[in-house]
Amino acid sequence: MWLLFAVLSSVFAALTSILAKVGIEGVDSNLATALRTAVVLVMAWGMVFITNAHTGIGDIGRKSWIFLILSGLATGASWLCYYKALQMGEASKVVPIDKMSTVLTLILAFVFLHEKFTPKSIIGCVLIAAGTLLMVI
Repeated sequence: MWLLFAVLSSVFAALTSILAKVGIEGVDSNLATALRTAVVLVMAWGMVFITNAHTGIGDIGRKSWIFLILSGLATGASWLCYYKALQMGEASKVVPIDKMSTVLTLILAFVFLHEKFTPKSIIGCVLIAAGTLLMVI
C-alpha cells in the first residue's frame, strides 16, 4: 500500500509543479507560497477530522513535537525557495534540481538514521545526480 501512496505522491508533486508555474505568473512567490500553504493546511486538517485523528494530539510527546515543528520549518523554507526558483526559472530545470532531495535524503538517512547504503542505492544516487546534471546544463 505504501507504494501506491508513493506513486500518487509523485503524480501530485508533478501536477503541483506545473499548476504552480502557471499560477505563480504575476504573483509574488512568497504570497503564492502562503496561499498554497493555506490550502494545504485546510486540506490536512480536514483529513485529520474526517479520520478522527485529532484525538491523538494529546498523546504526542515532546520529542515528536520538536521534530515535527523542525520538519514544518524545513518544509516552509523548501516551499519558499521552490516557488521563488519556479518563478525565476524554467519548471523543466527547477524540478529536477528540487528532486535532488532524493540523493540528499539518502545521505542524511545514512548519517543520522544509520540506514544502510546498498550498491543499488549508491548507483541510483549517482544516476539521479548525473541525470539532474544532464537536464539542467
